[in-house]
Amino acid sequence: MAEQINSLEELGAVAVATPAAEVETPREPVRDAQGRSYATGKRKDAVARVWIKPGSGKVTVNGKEMAAYFARPVLQMILRQPFQVAGVSGQFDVTATVKGGGLSGQAGAVKHGISKALQLYDPALRGALKAAGFLTRDSRVVERKKYGKAKARKSFQFSKR
Repeated sequence: MAEQINSLEELGAVAVATPAAEVETPREPVRDAQGRSYATGKRKDAVARVWIKPGSGKVTVNGKEMAAYFARPVLQMILRQPFQVAGVSGQFDVTATVKGGGLSGQAGAVKHGISKALQLYDPALRGALKAAGFLTRDSRVVERKKYGKAKARKSFQFSKR
């Protein structure tokens, strides 16, 4: 059993004797047999399943090219953001299946999934992605409609007479 520490000097000696490598373990890359990393991304009601693997930068969403599925340039820019922040643009192929929500929520879900998968593929990218806020699930969702209201908060038109 470990010996008892009676003073601060003894505590300091024990702390110096314990190497820092034992305390903090570095993260290991998480990849499957084909060399891919998988992650699930979510935004509003959309859920995206994302696989990334080394490649030429091709992005496929629900079997279509990114430009065909997300026609708006803003949504395409949202999908490219994790690669630009991590500094790995054009180095990974992405395959994603996304369900639920609208196009904007789906783009956010795929972005969240790409960020999580990149961090699993190469743990060194975690710092940049976390600093940009891409690993945090955006918890904002549509507020439910309340009884006696037109929408969540909007009242019916008031009539004095």
